[in-house]
Amino acid sequence: MPAQTTKTPSSCESDPRWAWSPYRPDVQRPWDLARAGHLLRRAGFGGTWPQLQQCVAEGPERSIDRLLRPEGDVDGFTRTHDGYEASLARSETADALQAWWLRRMIQSPHPLLEKTTLFWHGHFATGNVKVKSSELMSRHMQRLRTHALGNYAELLAGVSRDPAVLLWLGADENRKSRPSEPYARQFLQWCGLSEEQMSQKDIREVARAFTGWVVLRNELRFLEREHDTGVKNILGRQGPFKGDDVVRIALEQQAAPRLVVRKVYRWLVSETDRPSDALLAPLVEMFAKDYGIARLVETVLRSNLFFSPAAYRQRVKSPVEFALGIIRPLERLVPTVQLGNHLAMLGQDLGDPPTANGWEGGPYWINEATLLARDSLAVALLSGSGPYGDALD
Repeated sequence: MPAQTTKTPSSCESDPRWAWSPYRPDVQRPWDLARAGHLLRRAGFGGTWPQLQQCVAEGPERSIDRLLRPEGDVDGFTRTHDGYEASLARSETADALQAWWLRRMIQSPHPLLEKTTLFWHGHFATGNVKVKSSELMSRHMQRLRTHALGNYAELLAGVSRDPAVLLWLGADENRKSRPSEPYARQFLQWCGLSEEQMSQKDIREVARAFTGWVVLRNELRFLEREHDTGVKNILGRQGPFKGDDVVRIALEQQAAPRLVVRKVYRWLVSETDRPSDALLAPLVEMFAKDYGIARLVETVLRSNLFFSPAAYRQRVKSPVEFALGIIRPLERLVPTVQLGNHLAMLGQDLGDPPTANGWEGGPYWINEATLLARDSLAVALLSGSGPYGDALD
């Protein structure tokens, strides 16, 4: 296991009121190129030189507005890419779908949306190695993208009925005679419950509630005759619950918003710091009120803590972040099929997370082999050598 040191934030950084108040540039904390670059890297995949200059000129408030609500024909870009991706998924391989998503990340006028979609891909880890359907994986990724900055309750409900997820977890025939306990366990973990916090009875009862949902010919079907209509006892609640009831009950637990907030903190602020419950409490309280993802992300991006030393250079870039952080500033496309293969060698095979818990991330991205591979990839991308000097795929 890679060694990782954890640091304790300063007293100022540990104060929730200061931490989550909006950053206002001053003499000691000026708005400059370093902070603009930090923002564009965390909320996207880096920026071009003109984008960095614009960011510095407009200031943090306007720059974050642009990231959350970008100008330009975002809807047109989305329609074009969604249509092509759906067609591609019906006729091509998972590698082609992966390459198309990489191209979408490189070209997107809404990089925060793609970055957040990537975040949820790691949280609701689902892979084609078990799903074995590019079409279902495409639909799954589109579901994540649709709700990436939307409502977490709607995202969780959608994922709970996602054919790709059911196939990934072996719950595609969740019948009352054999309810899928592995699916129920993973669902509760997605809701923030640890193995110690859930009983075997909770797992069995949740599995019963989800019975009836099956995947037939790549389509989700609910078979009423296969649903267990009996009374279930789930997390202290009792009733003839179905799957949607489980989602509602799970989101009533404090574990769900705590888990998401901690993951967002690790994603946007720091992997090296272990934030206290007190520091995160205002975010947890805010998120639990309406489960608005965009509001949570916006609060973090605008905060004092985000622009403090506690957040600066406190994450190891994932392979995707590393590669796209080189490519986007170059303002050119590269062969993304080959890029996808290289990223898999670096430990991040898009569309195929290693486990249901996604990628470990942090220091686990780095070892002797991947460090050398990152160096070689950077040289090839910057020099346009090897496969990156060839025609686009």
